[in-house]
Amino acid sequence: MSAQLIYDLAPLGSLVRFSDGTPRPPDRHRKKLAAWEHHNSGGRLIRKQAERRIGNTVVGASITLHAGDYGGGGVVVLRVHRTFPVDSDLTFVVTERPKLGAVRVLDRAGDDAELVYLANSRVDAETWLESHGYPDAVLDEVTADATAAGVVDGRTAA
Repeated sequence: MSAQLIYDLAPLGSLVRFSDGTPRPPDRHRKKLAAWEHHNSGGRLIRKQAERRIGNTVVGASITLHAGDYGGGGVVVLRVHRTFPVDSDLTFVVTERPKLGAVRVLDRAGDDAELVYLANSRVDAETWLESHGYPDAVLDEVTADATAAGVVDGRTAA
């Protein structure tokens, strides 16, 4: 499916994989493998940003995936996000949707909100929020309506 369909149909918190369709090179080709992994990976959908104007420039709509965190001893040193325009040439697939009853912690209200944590329950979300500094955070529970609409395993739901 396209990045546009991910933007239109996949809920925040979904696990998404992307690919350019090329075969994976052997492990012994480290540079080729690193380049391949740049175009063939995945992450959690954390943001959908609508088309916007910055000065005289129009920036198209995009999706952002949280690809991973790096650090040690419980301290995150580097957080990796990948942003893709909705007209990307890559192929995307939803591999997992947020579970019914899960609670999304969004950094702010509105359409431009970013997912900062996906909790298993409201209690878990509130506990996490107490120890992290997001004063404008919004809790958004995953409902049956959200899980029934959109995409399932890379196909649009009927």
